[in-house]
Amino acid sequence: MNRTWWKESVVYQIYPRSFCDSNDDGVGDLRGIISKLDYLHALGVDVVWLCPVYKSPNDDNGYDISDYHDIMPEFGTLADWEELLAGLHARGIRLVMDLVVNHTSDEHPWFVQSRQSKDNPYRDYYIWRPGKDGREPNNWLSHFGGSAWEFDPRTGEYYLHLFSRKQPDLNWENPQVRREVYRMMRWWLDKGIDGFRMDVINMISKAPGLPDAEPEPGERYAYGGRYFLNGPRLMEFLQEMKREVLQHYDLLTVGETPGVTPEIAAQLTDEQTGVLNMVFQFEHMGLDSEGLKWRVRPWSLLEMKQVMTRWQKGLEARGWNSIYLTNHDQPRAVSRFGDDRRFRVPSAKLLATFTLLLQGTPYIYQGEEIGMTNVAFPSIADYRDIETLNFYREAVEVRGVPPAVALAAIHAKSRDNARTPMQWDSSPNAGFTAGNPWIPVNPNYPEINVQQALADPDSILHYYRRLIRLRKEHPVAVYGRYDLLLADHPQLYVFTRTLEPDRLLVILNFSSEPARFQLPAALPAAGHALLIANYPVDAAEDLRSTTLRPWEARVYRVA
Repeated sequence: MNRTWWKESVVYQIYPRSFCDSNDDGVGDLRGIISKLDYLHALGVDVVWLCPVYKSPNDDNGYDISDYHDIMPEFGTLADWEELLAGLHARGIRLVMDLVVNHTSDEHPWFVQSRQSKDNPYRDYYIWRPGKDGREPNNWLSHFGGSAWEFDPRTGEYYLHLFSRKQPDLNWENPQVRREVYRMMRWWLDKGIDGFRMDVINMISKAPGLPDAEPEPGERYAYGGRYFLNGPRLMEFLQEMKREVLQHYDLLTVGETPGVTPEIAAQLTDEQTGVLNMVFQFEHMGLDSEGLKWRVRPWSLLEMKQVMTRWQKGLEARGWNSIYLTNHDQPRAVSRFGDDRRFRVPSAKLLATFTLLLQGTPYIYQGEEIGMTNVAFPSIADYRDIETLNFYREAVEVRGVPPAVALAAIHAKSRDNARTPMQWDSSPNAGFTAGNPWIPVNPNYPEINVQQALADPDSILHYYRRLIRLRKEHPVAVYGRYDLLLADHPQLYVFTRTLEPDRLLVILNFSSEPARFQLPAALPAAGHALLIANYPVDAAEDLRSTTLRPWEARVYRVA
């Protein structure tokens, strides 16, 4: 495997609306991010992934773009963005931007033109179809609920929107659309950015004919993923993008690819023939759901081990993994995979150890480094996310689900769990804003905040700093082969990382109860040097047989 900067990097994701508000209008902005650059530098991260800051009507918080070449006024100006880029680069931190090109906003000039008439030059920039038997062209379900088609009375046809009706899908079959996208990408790259996170990039190729999907009994609409995920021309389109744009720059590229398998990911990220550096897979994000996102079930460590090992081994010596446990679309990691009550601090540290010690590029989401938790707002009126609001309306008003039941699912899985404002200190609104925040702050901010974490040498934040340093000091933590041990243990996740002659042993108790660890016979009985742990460890302790405390994490260098 080639050694590259993007494999050795730690990425920090910023959701600008919720990071830091500089002008007290209640919305985070670019100047707020600029004010925190020294904080990011001290944390030790190498790359910032910035969620969309482009001009947008904000139906889906910036993922509905109306102008790819300008900045949303709420966030600031292009000059502010250029100052942010310069400030990051001055500190040795690279900038990755979101690339959202499966769809635009319905307020984008291309779509405004497209809907004018059937013979408009921009008509074929989007996916328009006549109705079928007085209904939509097919029965696909939108990701945000209801039909994926919207009728437009001006021309009497429907347009496809896999997300909000204000997010019409671009028609990638049209070569002119692709040329426009590549031109826009080069525009940002020539400004000096260092890569792209590509939003739902494996949805850009749809199956010919857009066939109906198979609905569940009694349902009108059905999820059509088999017809728009990893479609027949996906590799062709991405190879063209690589040829026209990506191969001419030194970049980090990561594709958001729901429904991808290790085999498809290996094809996409193959070092010789692939098109992207890495992808975000979602298999581990489905461990606590019964098929659909909102049908919550307990997750199993044995399943987690199976999934993560399948991805670690599936891309070994061929492609590259991205490692994450949360982002702007997912619940908070410590609430989902840890214990955010009795053992919030040790479990957050354990999850950090897990993320930073697997093979792949690790992604830290804002607030994860201080152990921010899910929020349980008492009323649907406190929520802002379009997916959450649509789910609640459909569940309560259409299906008759009791509001308390719908809210319980929202408390567990809403995207707003990750979107409450960053908790900087214990002052009103957590130091995020002196104004009225666009979404309420998590009420636990007086106890969980950056100021408190900086003052506590044993905090989650300082542990992240040590882990990031460890990863930089030990190439085995980046490039070492992953091997799972104790595969059937219900509490312990144990693995090694090997890059001859170095080997690391990672022991994680994913449990709120003590767990007995016995050293596997394949490992030497002595000579283990402790590199990091989230509890004090007696140097004289015999590792051959020991008891790990709840959510204890240890990393040893093996003799």
